[in-house]
Amino acid sequence: MKNLEISGIFKNIAKILEIKGDNPFRIRAYERAGQLIEGMTEDIIEFANKDKLMDLPGIGRDLAAKIKEIIMTGKLKFYENLKKQIPKGFLEILDIPSVGPKTAKLLLDTLKIKDVADLEKAARSGKLLGLPNIKEKTVENILKGIELIKKGKERMNLATAIAVSEEFTRVLGKLPIVKKISVAGSLRRMKETVRDIDILVISTHPQKVMDVFTKIASVKDVQAKGPTKSSVLTLDDIQVDVRVVESKSFGAAILYFTGSKNFNIKLRQMAIRKKLKINEYGVFSVKGKKETFVAGRSEDEIFKLLGLDYIEPELREDTGEIELAARKALPHLVEISDIKGDLHAHSEWSDGRNSISEMANAAKGKGYAYIAITDHSQGLKIAGGLSISDLRKKKQEIEKINKELKNIRILYGTEVDIDSDGKLDYADKILAEFDIVVAAIHSGFKQSSEQLTKRITRACQNKYVHIIAHPTGRLWGTRDSYPLDFDKVFDVAKDTNTALEINAFPNRLDLNDQNCRRAKEKGVRLAVGTDSHSTEHLDSMSLGVSVARRGWLEKQDLLNTLSTEELLMKIKK
Repeated sequence: MKNLEISGIFKNIAKILEIKGDNPFRIRAYERAGQLIEGMTEDIIEFANKDKLMDLPGIGRDLAAKIKEIIMTGKLKFYENLKKQIPKGFLEILDIPSVGPKTAKLLLDTLKIKDVADLEKAARSGKLLGLPNIKEKTVENILKGIELIKKGKERMNLATAIAVSEEFTRVLGKLPIVKKISVAGSLRRMKETVRDIDILVISTHPQKVMDVFTKIASVKDVQAKGPTKSSVLTLDDIQVDVRVVESKSFGAAILYFTGSKNFNIKLRQMAIRKKLKINEYGVFSVKGKKETFVAGRSEDEIFKLLGLDYIEPELREDTGEIELAARKALPHLVEISDIKGDLHAHSEWSDGRNSISEMANAAKGKGYAYIAITDHSQGLKIAGGLSISDLRKKKQEIEKINKELKNIRILYGTEVDIDSDGKLDYADKILAEFDIVVAAIHSGFKQSSEQLTKRITRACQNKYVHIIAHPTGRLWGTRDSYPLDFDKVFDVAKDTNTALEINAFPNRLDLNDQNCRRAKEKGVRLAVGTDSHSTEHLDSMSLGVSVARRGWLEKQDLLNTLSTEELLMKIKK
């Protein structure tokens, strides 16, 4: 997990430098490096070992040397010295929405607030009121932000959980004594956030499995070690549990430990009605006091015994899936292999880290038929929004590359900003030139539900807007979803043939699964977009597809399961 460790260090350096009023270009360099490394699918250690760190966008000689220092020593002297210049715990204050570096410094200088606990106490006691630019609404937002921070500490996002689990399953899976291995719990159900990680293993040498598991490099502390179950904490304070089970019980165990709790209760009730008992060890027929093992090797045989079709893990929440499985009427969930292209990606023209050609070739490598390059619009200066003259040049570049590339088409797109009144950042005559127009809100998140809903619906009503990106604006652990009247949004989206995005970026996953399902029921089309800012981010498509699957979506519910020609026909208004 060096990627996450290095990313966190660089992001924290940027925060401290901002508090100190350092050079903004230097601050941005650390921020971009942190974002790049966080989004990488490859292990950064491999780049360091091959001396290819400087091949990564934005990584120069200085940052490459710092990355190597962290890898070799486990820490960075420059960062350790910087941390001494601020109170311990002060960095967490900057993670709170509504608290920027200037406000954080003001709090320190005037009220000697040194950590989140101090800030919460001061906010609740009324001490913040009266400070420059801090009003009652500001205090309310700070307290909400503190709750978000607390929630973020309790759970990790799905991408982090997958990365942590893969390290453990990779090491254990290579052992000859391990016959089968699988994650369980909320991670197997692909919930957008995960509290801890459960792993099940089949092996006839459980003690040897435990010996290896508890000594994996990222283990910080062994909380419990037994003959068939052990629990550890990683360097990032993530709990990982491993259980070793017998082959004949693996199906029952993976079913039980995958959950959800309500799903398991419903299955047990079904079993009782059939004079069966089901638990993590198997399914048993019950006659008086006698129990006889009848199934347990696989989930398939257990479902069949209960008269059910196989229920995909993503659906196991007891929200109607069991009843449909009994009637053989479950949806055929969309698969990652159904995806034909990515409809939300950025290039170097705005705030992306790769050229259009590099993004297109990476998409082609995934077997995609198309990729929409949707750089930011002119008003979003902080993200390098494109002027009208820049758009002309970008379009020419896309046309040139499209003539040279085979088996993939680059769609000329934009992520156009929706202003505080619902107006779009480009005039209609400019929007008409794009193949794909993705519209999004990037400011004014604290407006009323009525105003935010009006902004979204007004954008939908523009005949050139095809997709609404990250509709609720949330960023996991730092910004909660803003309130929308989804009934109105769904109605207008359907009437105007506007798709809503499932933004697959790990800290967004927006829309969430529940709203995906509601959108489907309302007849609204959806689209999965990675919001990629580098070629590595394209891999996040699988996260977006997992949200779609949890939202009961099928192939026909998504725009980007269509061929290029079908897509361009379907989005016409």
